[in-house]
Amino acid sequence: MASKLAPYLSYPDASAVIAWLEAIGFTVVVRQDGPGGRVMHSELRMDEVVVMVASDDNDYVVAPLVGSSTGAGLYVVSDDVDLLYTAAISGGGVSVFPPEDTEWGTRRARVLDPGGREWSFGSYEPGVRR
Repeated sequence: MASKLAPYLSYPDASAVIAWLEAIGFTVVVRQDGPGGRVMHSELRMDEVVVMVASDDNDYVVAPLVGSSTGAGLYVVSDDVDLLYTAAISGGGVSVFPPEDTEWGTRRARVLDPGGREWSFGSYEPGVRR
């Protein structure tokens, strides 16, 4: 089997982030809720992208936005950066920078999800030799 990457993220309000991910086009594949409204585990998919989300089991500190980055984030390759960005903002995300054309010929945008984590949307596909 080929290797794949599936990031996992935890949030104080995992349900709000799951709703945000659904607003930008992800579908819940698995969701296991626990006592007190906690999300014990969930898996969401958009095309070939899979992310796992759960409720925090401790008080974590999310890196703050410094300039236009938190220093770590998730990057979703998309043919329609503008659509993803609009859905992300409408769903409760915070704009870091709106869709823009880059000097190297791609389109990109960046938002923070409802939990303050950084998501970039771009037309550039990493890992493909040119």
